[in-house]
Amino acid sequence: MYRIGVDLGGTKIEGIVLDDDGRERFRKRVSTEQEHGYDHIIENIAKLYQELTDSISGADHTFGIGTPGAISKKKGMLCLSNTVCLNGKPLKKDIENRIEHNIELQNDANCFAMAEAIMGAGKGHETVFGVIMGSGCGGGIIHKGHVISGLNLRGGEWGHMSIDPNGPLCFCGRRGCVELFISGGGSAMRYKEEFGENRSLKDIEDDYYRGEQRAVQFMDVFFKHFGRAIANVITVLDPDIIVLGGGVSKFKDLYTRGAEEVANCVLGKELKTPIVQHELGDSAGVIGAAIVGV
Repeated sequence: MYRIGVDLGGTKIEGIVLDDDGRERFRKRVSTEQEHGYDHIIENIAKLYQELTDSISGADHTFGIGTPGAISKKKGMLCLSNTVCLNGKPLKKDIENRIEHNIELQNDANCFAMAEAIMGAGKGHETVFGVIMGSGCGGGIIHKGHVISGLNLRGGEWGHMSIDPNGPLCFCGRRGCVELFISGGGSAMRYKEEFGENRSLKDIEDDYYRGEQRAVQFMDVFFKHFGRAIANVITVLDPDIIVLGGGVSKFKDLYTRGAEEVANCVLGKELKTPIVQHELGDSAGVIGAAIVGV
């Protein structure tokens, strides 16, 4: 049976078809066009789905969709999505009604983690914790090839774990969330608060490698926050491997300086857990969506 996956992002919608052996048969990307509203996005997904099924002549298939945000178990609504017109909408139900096929709707970090666990850097490990460090932070738990969503469908929501209850206010309504300190967007805000200058995390990273004093000072704190955040996961979950994805994961010192700070924070100050960079790149989300499909 074929597997169809769609990665629904704020600017693009990407679809893929995998065969029984996990080989790519077809892939296409279209614009989300969220400025035209919720119904327009549903229609764009439906049109893309038609092209994906046409590529396999309508053969039997599963279908999964990954998207930023969380799903309310009580009401079945999407929330905390950066594609704001999706929030408070019954996205799964509306897509299923439009295309007349069941779907599995998962958080994009769960899809990333699944892809890396089955086909990427986490392959062969029983429990994989996948992390997305981009404009925000997310996480997903995979155990024996299954997503661990939990009773409240919040399993792996690492980006909104508070590591400083007196810290800055997050859009989720709580203070001191992980993503406020070590995501690209959060780091830029913290830098501006401290130094009064607009700098992207990539710019700060470049300054850090040049030995610029403010950047070195800032990144020292960044690594400490990273260490505390990852160590908390290890203390509770103790995964076999942690796979980092997203633009921030390209920062090579995460795997040296960052890992040292993790070791400083874990119980016993001995770090055995491998912390590695992803292998599937930007394809992880859409591949994971295909794998989790129903």
